[in-house]
Amino acid sequence: MEKKEKTPIKLKPLNFLGLLVAGTINAIGVCLFLAPLNIYDGGLSGTSVLVGKFTPPFLPMSVFLIVLNFPFYIIGHKKIAKEFLICSLFAIGVYSLAAFLINSVIFSDFFANNPATSPIVGTDTVLGALFGGLLSGIGSGLVMRFGGALDGVEVMALMFHKRLSITVGTFVMMYNAVLFITAGVITSILLGLSWAGPLYSLVAYFIGLKTIDFIVEGLDKGKAALIITENADTLASALSEEFKRGITLIDAKGFYSGTDKEVLYVVVNRFELPKLKEIVGKLDETAFVSIMEVSEILGASKMYRKR
Repeated sequence: MEKKEKTPIKLKPLNFLGLLVAGTINAIGVCLFLAPLNIYDGGLSGTSVLVGKFTPPFLPMSVFLIVLNFPFYIIGHKKIAKEFLICSLFAIGVYSLAAFLINSVIFSDFFANNPATSPIVGTDTVLGALFGGLLSGIGSGLVMRFGGALDGVEVMALMFHKRLSITVGTFVMMYNAVLFITAGVITSILLGLSWAGPLYSLVAYFIGLKTIDFIVEGLDKGKAALIITENADTLASALSEEFKRGITLIDAKGFYSGTDKEVLYVVVNRFELPKLKEIVGKLDETAFVSIMEVSEILGASKMYRKR
């Protein structure tokens, strides 16, 4: 599953412990909830599930997780940091090993005797998509938090997006759209299965994306407020007193009115946003306020978290 660039980090034992847990969680979500019900994870993980349905038992999906992912990381290593490469390959290795143990060792008898059935939710595709997407998102998000990525399709996107003149996010979305459609066509023709699984794959995919956002950014996601006002000093003093942080003042001028104004720039978290609106509304009813999401905060601006 797709998502954000992270700053290179120093490798520590805690990172590998986190990646171990993350890869295992992802394997549980895919192998116990999604794959048994013909629901597909996004990216090369979902491709591995699809290919694994048509190969002999000695070539399970866990093999294709390695075969499909590793080459893109090795070929594209010049475009990514060394720490990111090591963390990603380790996480994919854990994911592959955990998938093998679940499918071929721990639950091998169950899957042999209960085709198209999840050991946890039975044949309920709704629950399979919900919890499979949630666990897959948790696993992928934790891998990002600990310095890697769990799917080589993002590296593939970095390699081809300039040649195709599309963004990395667009490439990933296009890849997954093609994957889900292909899975529906192939499994319906060759296996006689309905399109329910591939369609529920979209549900699982979007749940996974939202979960990744939550894991990577947390509840304390920043909100940047641009406040255009003629009472800058009063507002800045009140906001600084309330939130205990610095505020940037930018000189500005109204295009139509020709009036000198000032723009206040301040970053708050989502819980502080209602209070900011209340203060601005009370002290300057004519102020123009624009609210934007902040995906990452670096340097001195981290002070916005302090109380």
